[in-house]
Amino acid sequence: MSNDEKSNDIEEVVESVKETVEDAVETVTEAVTETVETLVEEEQNAVSKIMGFKDSNPKLFFGAIAAVVIVVLGIAMSGGSNNPIPKSRQVNLTIGNTYSLKGINSYGSDVQVRLVAVPGSMAAYDESETEGSEGSCKEMAEGTKVKLLQMQDAFGGAKFVQVEILDAAGCEGRTGWASSGNLI
Repeated sequence: MSNDEKSNDIEEVVESVKETVEDAVETVTEAVTETVETLVEEEQNAVSKIMGFKDSNPKLFFGAIAAVVIVVLGIAMSGGSNNPIPKSRQVNLTIGNTYSLKGINSYGSDVQVRLVAVPGSMAAYDESETEGSEGSCKEMAEGTKVKLLQMQDAFGGAKFVQVEILDAAGCEGRTGWASSGNLI
């Protein structure tokens, strides 16, 4: 086969592919056009039906709109409940006064307040530190009476207090540090 024959065969294949692609593009274009026209007609039908309903029964049409607006406004204006989020009570602390310990982030009957050796200790709630701490007076029951010995600021605004335990069996006279929010 000569180069001219190969060239003619390639041109015929290229021409055949071009025709096939043009036919495919034409078919897809027609299908998309028909689909778009159908959707536009359906949308126009829906709008014309709504407008026809407005013209034929305006009281019901505007009543339905008013009902939707009232429901949306009712949901938007309903707000929350009458029970605001409880806030911790701030206590004016005075050195030498007696206070009770309160778990500020816990609720329940067996709340424990953690006392640490250093104000603002980062390991205050490390579980490994509590192992073998029975009798060490680190975990005090909520409501334990304490005497305020001193106050110290830490971390740019957090206030810590040193307290002396007054009424916990086996821990009277021991001291520890807690957050000022733990005193009530």
